[in-house]
Amino acid sequence: MHEVTIDDKKFKLYIDSATIARKVNETGKLIAEEYRYKNPLFLCVLNGAYVFAADLLRAVNIPAEVSFIKLSSYAGTSSTGEVKTLIGLNGELKDRHVVVLEDIIDTGKTIYELLPLIEQLSPASIKLATLLSKPEARTHDISIHFNCFEIPDKFVIGYGLDYNGLGRNLPDIYVLSEGN
Repeated sequence: MHEVTIDDKKFKLYIDSATIARKVNETGKLIAEEYRYKNPLFLCVLNGAYVFAADLLRAVNIPAEVSFIKLSSYAGTSSTGEVKTLIGLNGELKDRHVVVLEDIIDTGKTIYELLPLIEQLSPASIKLATLLSKPEARTHDISIHFNCFEIPDKFVIGYGLDYNGLGRNLPDIYVLSEGN
């Protein structure tokens, strides 16, 4: 599909599923090489990163564990500016190599507030992997170690990303059409 309608908005195809799969697989191999013999803990930020995490972890062919945290800062098509922790960290992070998995980093506020919480648990290292990065939207200084795609400051859905809870199940990534 080259265009989809979700709720009251029209979106056009932006990144197709084959391109996403190729880049996520490449990123998974880079992570596997860097963390060989380190048994990393992947911390998936829900809800959006679950699709990215599932595909990425299948490409990471080394011993690893996964845990989840649920954060939220979006309402509709824009950030609320307030990060809410909905499900906390579980599991021991002390002396672990932690890779935080995010679907998208735009302002960076969510990660900016999450990283100190992880640091308090004394991990050996923390690195960030994201499917999408919007440097134009960045308001917080964030170091992204593994980035699949850099995109302009446009609203996108699909492949785990949503608009009002809808569109996460789309295999491709779509961008909001002009005039919406």
